[in-house]
Amino acid sequence: MEMAGERLDKVLAGSLPDYSRNRLKTWVEAGAVMVDGKVTKARYLLRGGESIKVFPQEMPEQFAFSPENIPLDVVYEDDSIIVINKPPGLVVHPAAGNWSGTLLNGLLFRYPELKSLPRAGIVHRLDKDTSGLMVVARTAQAQTALVRQLQERTVGRRYLAWVWGNAPSQGKVLASVGRDQRDRLKMAAGSPQGKPAATVFRRLAKGEFLESPVALLECRLETGRTHQIRVHLESLGFPLLGDPVYRKKTPGAAKTLPFERQALHAFALSLQHPVHHELVSWFRLPPTDLMTLIPQLGMTESDLPQEAATLASIHHEIPASS
Repeated sequence: MEMAGERLDKVLAGSLPDYSRNRLKTWVEAGAVMVDGKVTKARYLLRGGESIKVFPQEMPEQFAFSPENIPLDVVYEDDSIIVINKPPGLVVHPAAGNWSGTLLNGLLFRYPELKSLPRAGIVHRLDKDTSGLMVVARTAQAQTALVRQLQERTVGRRYLAWVWGNAPSQGKVLASVGRDQRDRLKMAAGSPQGKPAATVFRRLAKGEFLESPVALLECRLETGRTHQIRVHLESLGFPLLGDPVYRKKTPGAAKTLPFERQALHAFALSLQHPVHHELVSWFRLPPTDLMTLIPQLGMTESDLPQEAATLASIHHEIPASS
């Protein structure tokens, strides 16, 4: 009768310490735990003397590092690094809600040797709905070198951002970025618990959508905080077009805008090669959805940085192997 009056989830946690409470609760909710042959709820109060049967279930995270045949746009590769042009909608690393179908899963399929590296060689990330260039390490030596460059802020990352409002010709945002204390799913600029962050921008073009002013900005990261560009620009009153999260001062015209993700593309990437130590750079045009949006905003492709249209490195880029 030791279990009498105890909740089922508490008894399970005490009896199966190798499994987390969340996992056990998931099993109960999935009907994989039976009390006297019946499915019940996690908060069920036991009378004592019942028969409890648990049928362990595979959890999604068990497949987080499984290879998956996911198409990858490989811009460049050699024995040390891989440069990917990530499409919008692709999650970079497995996490709650996205345990499969990520860039990491695709990398493990195409490059099986990456399974020996932490995070399969991934050293930085882009938000799910942000498109553009990323570098992935292929060896432990390269990963260490790239992480060091990121820490020393010598990796050049430039973005194209379409924003609402009359943005100035240039500017710099110096504001810490940290978790929003009122909404844990968001980040906030100027957070007391945040980390220092700096974003430099210049305006490339002006336009409008349904009489609401818009601007195309080139943004350069001096730090790499989560949602940094989105948070910094919103804090100035210039939220990104299509951003579903950071929407302060978004005009009513946004309701009819035919664009449903933050209008942000990492078009340029530069770094010191981890083996031969030369400075190498890559540039890529925005994907089709953004290119289609440009004329609707009263802009033209000539407003894009000249480098973006080259579709190649400014240095001697080795063609990606097939």
